[in-house]
Amino acid sequence: MTPLRQQMIAALQLSGKGERTQEAYVREVRLLAQFYHTSPDLLSEQELQHYFLHRKNVDSLAPASMRICYSGIRFFYQHVLQRDWHTLSLMRAPTAHRLPAVLSVEEVRRLLASATPLHNQVYFTTVYSLGLRLHEALSLQVSDIDGQRLQVHVHRGKGAKDRYVPLPADTLTLLRTYWKTHRHKTWLFPATGRDHTQSPTAACPMSRSSVQGAFRTAKQRAGITKLGVAIHTLRHSYATHLLEAGVNPRLIQRYLGHTQLETTMVYLHLTHKGHEDAYERLNALMHGLLP
Repeated sequence: MTPLRQQMIAALQLSGKGERTQEAYVREVRLLAQFYHTSPDLLSEQELQHYFLHRKNVDSLAPASMRICYSGIRFFYQHVLQRDWHTLSLMRAPTAHRLPAVLSVEEVRRLLASATPLHNQVYFTTVYSLGLRLHEALSLQVSDIDGQRLQVHVHRGKGAKDRYVPLPADTLTLLRTYWKTHRHKTWLFPATGRDHTQSPTAACPMSRSSVQGAFRTAKQRAGITKLGVAIHTLRHSYATHLLEAGVNPRLIQRYLGHTQLETTMVYLHLTHKGHEDAYERLNALMHGLLP
């Protein structure tokens, strides 16, 4: 590892950036260095401008990818090299306002029933029934489960924020049954190993790649063909289904760990609850207006 990369990782850690953000930012700087075949600290501001235009106009990066590109490289030049270039403050990527994919309750049931082996089925059920992010569920520890109060303490949330989420009784029963299959002292979802026998002594939780691959298989078996459906879709579905059940949006905001209520309210666009009643009221209001 080069000294520059070590400096960047140290700066990212000091700034409180999450592990995945650190990886993404370091990757963007590495791609910049590979593009010019030289160390990024030797590049000029004009070369940096040319690189961004190439990524935008030639590589045709999506807005979300351009934001990561800008953010990672801006962090490197401002906080590691301490460059005060005008280009760094000029960079902006348009925000894409796309509604996330959501599964119906029946589709969620089909998907969970299609997930195998047992550890994957329990993991996906936990993600959905607690509204967790992928890494939050993987990082769950046995001590995070409060069976008496029917709560789960999420320690490793986005932005290093802790929160408590309600634990459905059926999910608690399922977790207890699953834990008895491995009885790991720390991890709720320990790595299973290739032969699925190493859970009791695993040194880490299951990997992202293993659960992502299992999700793709379960989705195919369940016959779900909607675009954009991934593990995170279970979290979107959880929030939407709570709204449809009449749960207060402020509570949903707390359960999801959203800082802003506006982030939670996007799920209002995904639910059809109340539409039928609204149409009836609209028709009654407008009835007789036409000559």
